[in-house]
Formats: sequence, C-alpha cells, structure tokens
Amino acid sequence: MLMARRNDSNPFEEEEDVNPFANPPSIPPVSNSRLLPLPSKPAGFYNDYGATIDIPLDTLNVSANFRALKKKEKELKIKAEQLNKRETELKRREEAAVHAGIVIEEKNWPPFFPIIHHDIASEIPIHVQQLQYVAFASLLGLVACLFWNFMAVTAAWIGGEGVKIWFLAIIYFISGVLGAYFLWYRPLYRAMRTESALSYGWFFLFYLLHIAFVVYAAVAPPIIFKGKYLAGILAAVDVIGDHVIVGVSSKLF
Repeated sequence: MLMARRNDSNPFEEEEDVNPFANPPSIPPVSNSRLLPLPSKPAGFYNDYGATIDIPLDTLNVSANFRALKKKEKELKIKAEQLNKRETELKRREEAAVHAGIVIEEKNWPPFFPIIHHDIASEIPIHVQQLQYVAFASLLGLVACLFWNFMAVTAAWIGGEGVKIWFLAIIYFISGVLGAYFLWYRPLYRAMRTESALSYGWFFLFYLLHIAFVVYAAVAPPIIFKGKYLAGILAAVDVIGDHVIVGVSSKLF
C-alpha cells in the first residue's frame, strides 16, 4: 500500500501556468433562418439616373396596330350610324306612303324575270279571285294572239306582201299588250283590291274597247289599213289560195 502511494502525484507540486485567454474556446455560429443576406449591389431606385430601358420593336408595332384598329373601329361606328339614319328615314317614308294611301308594289311576275307586281292569292278577296283569274287569262290570251299574229304576218311578208304589214304587226303587238295591261287589267286589279268604284268604271270602259279590237282583229277588214297586217278571217281566205300554210296559220288566230 505504501509503495502504491509513492507513485501518486504530489499534490503540492506546482502546476504549469496556463493562460486562460490564450486559446479561447470557439463559439458555434448562431444560425437564424429568418435573416436573409443583404444584396451585394445597391437597389438603385432613386439614385441610378443613368440606367436605360430597352423597348422591343414588337411592342411599338403592337401599339401602332392598336391605334389603327381604334381608328378603323371609329370609322365603322360612323358608317353604322349613317346606315341607321338611312334605315330610319326609309321607314319613315314608307309609313308616310302607307298613311297617304300609296302602296309600294314589288315586282314578282313572271318569276324568271319579274316585270310586274301580281299576287291574286294574297291581295284579292277570295270571293272575287276566280273573276280576277279569268281576267288574267284573258290578258295572257291577248298576248299570245298578238304574238301569233306577228309570226303569221312575218310569214306573209317573207312571201312577198311587203314590209309595211310587218311594221304594223309589231305596232299592234306592243300597243295591244301594254294598252290592255295598263288600261283595263290594272284598273280591274286595283278595283278588286280596294273596292274602288272609279277603278271599276275605268275597267268597263276600256274593256269594251278591248272587245271591239279583238272582234276587228278576228275579222281583219281592209278598212283602216290595206293589206294582210292582221291574221284575221278575210286575210286568211285571201291568202289560202296561194299559200296554204300561211292561210291555215291565219285561221288559227
């Protein structure tokens, strides 16, 4: 036991001088996730006056296109206003015409080339539609007869009767068709639609003249003009001896 204690350190032995400030203990860095590092360069919100801004050319083109579109939109708006004014004025005139008794008629007959207004089913009262159809058939019959007369007189002219009768046939066709339509058919159409006594009187007067002309053309006497200018009965009898075809065609009239 005594031997072991001899080997123990001497408690009274002076220890080496140790400077407590020579190697201070390292302090671990304090980490704070809420703090961000400061930027290495200044922001330059107010102090950097020399900074330049690059504007791409596409932006300028878009601005020019936008201005052009706005100008076009303004022009279209002006045109739309003008069209609205014209439409309003047209409606006002139509209403004024209706109040004044003026009927604006749209041409609808014949369907392939409209030259007149004709709509019996919609405009004529149903109890007189049959009579109006008969009058219209009479008008079409007159047109067909005058056209056939023109063809027959043309054949007679080719056979040597002279050009005078051919010109008379043309005059009869034009004046007969237009005269029948405007002098008695349209007055009858108007009378049927509006129950106008004046239109009825006008129709009866000129329809009597129409009947007289039809009888005169059917007989074709050489009273006013001489020659075969009408393909009537007398002209057919005179021609049938020399030209059978022309005479038969005249009798068909």
